[in-house]
Amino acid sequence: LGVGASVGVRSLASIPLLPPAVAEFVKGAVEECKPSGVHVVTGTPEETANILAGLEKEGMVKKLPQYDNCWLARTDPKDVARVESKTVIVTKNQRDTIPIPAGGVKSQLGSWMSESDWQKAREERFPGCMAGRTMYVIPFSMGPVGSTLSKYGVQVTDSPYVVASMGIMTRMGTPVLKKLAEGVEFVRCQHSLGRPLPLKAPLVNSWPCNPDKVLISHLPDTRQILSFGSGYGGNSLLGKKCFALRIASRIAKDEGWLAEHMLILGITNPQGVKRYVAAAFPSACGKTNLAMMKPALPGWKVECVGDDIAWMKFDSQGKLRAINPENGFFGVAPGTSNRTNPYAMATIAKNTMFTNVGETSDGGVWWEGLDPPAASVTLTDWHGKTWKPGSSTPCAHPNSRFCAPAAQCPIIDSQWESEEGVPIDAIIFGGRRPEGKVIMHDPFAMRPFFGYNFGDYLAHWLSMESRKAPTQLPKIFHVNWFRKDATTGAFLWPGFGENARVLEWIFKRCSREREDEAAKKSIIGWLPEDGTINTKGLSGKVDMGALFDVPTTFWQKETKELRAYFTQQVGGDLPAQVEAELKALENRVHNPY
Repeated sequence: LGVGASVGVRSLASIPLLPPAVAEFVKGAVEECKPSGVHVVTGTPEETANILAGLEKEGMVKKLPQYDNCWLARTDPKDVARVESKTVIVTKNQRDTIPIPAGGVKSQLGSWMSESDWQKAREERFPGCMAGRTMYVIPFSMGPVGSTLSKYGVQVTDSPYVVASMGIMTRMGTPVLKKLAEGVEFVRCQHSLGRPLPLKAPLVNSWPCNPDKVLISHLPDTRQILSFGSGYGGNSLLGKKCFALRIASRIAKDEGWLAEHMLILGITNPQGVKRYVAAAFPSACGKTNLAMMKPALPGWKVECVGDDIAWMKFDSQGKLRAINPENGFFGVAPGTSNRTNPYAMATIAKNTMFTNVGETSDGGVWWEGLDPPAASVTLTDWHGKTWKPGSSTPCAHPNSRFCAPAAQCPIIDSQWESEEGVPIDAIIFGGRRPEGKVIMHDPFAMRPFFGYNFGDYLAHWLSMESRKAPTQLPKIFHVNWFRKDATTGAFLWPGFGENARVLEWIFKRCSREREDEAAKKSIIGWLPEDGTINTKGLSGKVDMGALFDVPTTFWQKETKELRAYFTQQVGGDLPAQVEAELKALENRVHNPY
């Protein structure tokens, strides 16, 4: 029997091509979940076409005739996003997962579940959960197959939608199985929609899920992920946030590297000099737009290595090298347009799975942020109901997605699949600090994705400087594209392609020969010296003074808030170096230069 064929459970032993450790994992999952058959995924185009045809037949996806091989899925309205409250890390000791918060408040830095509670939760969910369904076995690689920076996984799932999406988001199938046959370690990923056949209740939108029983659990000590009840990407494509951030951050801690929620881009100046930059932004702060930027500065070029996750490790020369462990983009659709991100629009024109976007009567897709369709075209919203502009509800769900192959991006970097990774010269941290709103702390843009105690995570970052290799540490920068005029509420900075002007300054600072080159000292670090941000050709009047204003009263409040956050959320696990930095910052904001 060849790998890729579907077999009944009784003939499972007749899949001789599964490596022993994989076979043992699959056998255990079969015994627990009781599927009616097993299909080992090969990743061939023919297999993908068959999977999509099956999904179409079941009513789970719909072909979009306006594009080449594009599909639309509409989910159950109760299954539309990551579910943080039901996403847990399971370790023996709570403090391995999260710092113990002060005063009995709830930790914002992760959710811990005890081993005994998890075992009980598993027994309430997984036994017999795949009855009547096929179990798909997906061997996959995070990163190029064979790269020293890559890691491997095997996911079992009863969702063909997951198989189709994993084929875009990861390197999947027979080449990975060959690698696993060499005996390499792999992360064991078990996923079920939690709707065994025959159904006890009808499906909504032909979308199987079990929202009342959703649980996404991670066992970092044994490198396992078990996800139940949700078909939505972030909960079911286990290579993404579950493996590439939560489990990988723990592997990275154990092995001395970094797994981060960061884009990676290459930027080339008019003289042909190229640098690579990684950047961490919380969700909805423009990561994909920056990763695929069309620079407003003539002669500058940005190329995309990845838009969401970076795995970074120092090489033998002490240079930080990064890979994008993913193979596709799983981007938020609303707000993506030819104005904000023309390259993303070009990327998603073929071979793309759209989920919960609007549909046009001429066989296309639509969402908020796109130009209104022609008058003759009618729109259907993500619920499958007729929709008209001006309706009180959105046409596309705010978290609707496109899932598209990275190789289709017109500006994909030539080194995006480099086995040794690209050399990182700078790391940018970004966020928003809106006045008058409750501050949302999202440290390193990793708050929902830490695989272990945040205090230990900080200590791990700080340890990079003292690694044995002659480390060339990248320069660190911080940006906030979202500052507003205090009186009008308008954004001070136009953003999008104009952000290239900030990257140009960062480029200069990476090449600097003296510390104050193109920069002036402030209470929060080095700011651009007046006139060093290139404003030539900048459309509209930009108040550079307001952009670089550092109000001491604001920063006094900010340091107070930071102190309270660290005390309450991190407590005794806060590294001494971070405490010292905070003290120094407090001193500067109360005694400015």
